[in-house]
Amino acid sequence: MQRWKDRVALVTGASVGIGAAIAAELVRCARDVDKIQKLAAECQSSAFAGVLVPFRCDLTNEEEILSMFAAIKAEHKGVDVCINNAGLAHPQSLLSGKTSSWKNMMDVNVLALSICTHEAYQSMKERNVDDGHIIHVNSLCGHRLIKFADLQFYTATKYAVTALTEALKQELRGEKSHIRATCISPGLVETKFFSRFYCNDAQKSAAVHTNCKAVEAVDVANAVIYVLGAPPHVQVCDIFFDQGSKACYFIG
Repeated sequence: MQRWKDRVALVTGASVGIGAAIAAELVRCARDVDKIQKLAAECQSSAFAGVLVPFRCDLTNEEEILSMFAAIKAEHKGVDVCINNAGLAHPQSLLSGKTSSWKNMMDVNVLALSICTHEAYQSMKERNVDDGHIIHVNSLCGHRLIKFADLQFYTATKYAVTALTEALKQELRGEKSHIRATCISPGLVETKFFSRFYCNDAQKSAAVHTNCKAVEAVDVANAVIYVLGAPPHVQVCDIFFDQGSKACYFIG
């Protein structure tokens, strides 16, 4: 990880859950700025090597995303690592769901990820950064269809992330770039995902975690650290987490 010293990593959705764990681990080796500022203070009070800078950005708003990258450029020259972690889900099936909910999932899970990827690449390219890294935090839902109607539109957005990650790798190869791209796909993670998903039904939310064992957010953060710690000549393409045993396997 020494080669990332004094470099800039952007983590979307860093106020809670997986994003907060990733941000903390990166500093150690969202829109909800208050929570990120609290995390930043905790990091600053510890013997951490890096600095955490909170930034408020509505990822459904392209102008705000572009403003965020402009601010990073002005203050820190640009992005060297982009971790597209932000994502959301609504319990809206294909047959009975609401268009507004589908659009919200597409805006955050697919379009925001694509815009951030585009801007991060442009930032690296204009500074001749050829060893940068773009990481997409995906889901096992992005690789297999679960028989759970409430999650199926969300699953479609995660399948898109899988396709976009592969497309990114192909485009980077076409550009003869050494910037790497990785897809990290956990199963159920111990976060507030389902309490928000079933915000009006605490019983349903609790049942999800009762019926399935979950990995922890720090497990995903450690996968990010592993990926970034790989030698420059190594491309870790995919990491899958097997829920329950916390075992994982790598496709490199």
